[in-house]
Amino acid sequence: MRPGNIILTGFMATGKSAVGRRLAQILGRRFVDTDELIAARQGCSVAGIFRHHGEAYFRKLEAEVARELAMAGGLVVATGGRLLLDPGNAEVLGRTGRIFCLTAEPEAILARVEADTEVRRPLLETEDRLARITALLKERAAGYARFEALDTTGRSPEEIARDIAARI
Repeated sequence: MRPGNIILTGFMATGKSAVGRRLAQILGRRFVDTDELIAARQGCSVAGIFRHHGEAYFRKLEAEVARELAMAGGLVVATGGRLLLDPGNAEVLGRTGRIFCLTAEPEAILARVEADTEVRRPLLETEDRLARITALLKERAAGYARFEALDTTGRSPEEIARDIAARI
């Protein structure tokens, strides 16, 4: 019997991918980032998928990937920030894995976003990015609260990965 997946969710820039990669190394598992997987399969960035096909199309792709990964087993999966806010995706992935929600203070999220010049954040293309982050966190709080939380503020991906490894 394959071990269950470990699924990381949470808001953008909370460390899902960095922690997931390190956790997979520690546990000797394969790492999958759902946004990277979707982008690779579509031959287009997530922002490009939104721009060319719309959000509904992207959410359909997320649901397909959630079902596929739930059946795979033994993975460390970093999800896009909204993938597990969909109850259907959460139910599918939760059946075959343990879900952790990575959190961070709004100021820490903003600092990480501003330091990352590689990734475009369409949701934060606004004058007051901190206010937008705070509003989105409040909007998503109930959805994220369903999962076991780990605060990543002021902690390295290594520390958080080791914390998760100890919990499982």
